[in-house]
Amino acid sequence: MTHARAAFNAWPLWGLLALAAGSVGLVAWQRQAPVPVMPAPVSTEAPVAWQRALRFEDRPNGDVAVIDERGDEVTRLQGEQGFARGALRVLTQARQRRGLGPDQPFLLTGLANGRLTLSDPATGERIALESFGPTNAAVFARLRHAGLPAAVNPPASPGKTSP
Repeated sequence: MTHARAAFNAWPLWGLLALAAGSVGLVAWQRQAPVPVMPAPVSTEAPVAWQRALRFEDRPNGDVAVIDERGDEVTRLQGEQGFARGALRVLTQARQRRGLGPDQPFLLTGLANGRLTLSDPATGERIALESFGPTNAAVFARLRHAGLPAAVNPPASPGKTSP
């Protein structure tokens, strides 16, 4: 019984080596190219329609207390609240990296174009809440009127939601 030796064709191996060398060469060439100077982005920020200063504190039962500028607890975020906790964690960690404490409130801001942001004046960090979808933004939008008297808390008209 004879064993037939399969012929080894080297051209695929040479092709792969050429492709790898070409890729490395292109990357090296691109890294040497001058970086174009990009103009500063034009701000399309809408004017502020409303703003509310809020602090958020963890409670022993797992809730997150929402505290207004007077120091009154206006509501609690109960249950999992994954998006709210995640957004607050991002801002809190930015403070911790800078050695700042939780004393200064975060700012919940509604813009005239309907956008909603949560920002930290202490660090300059800002989260555009509408970027995460209407359901997630609604978690924070309801804090606009939380704990305020009914005269300041107008009911939403049918078919429209209050920001």
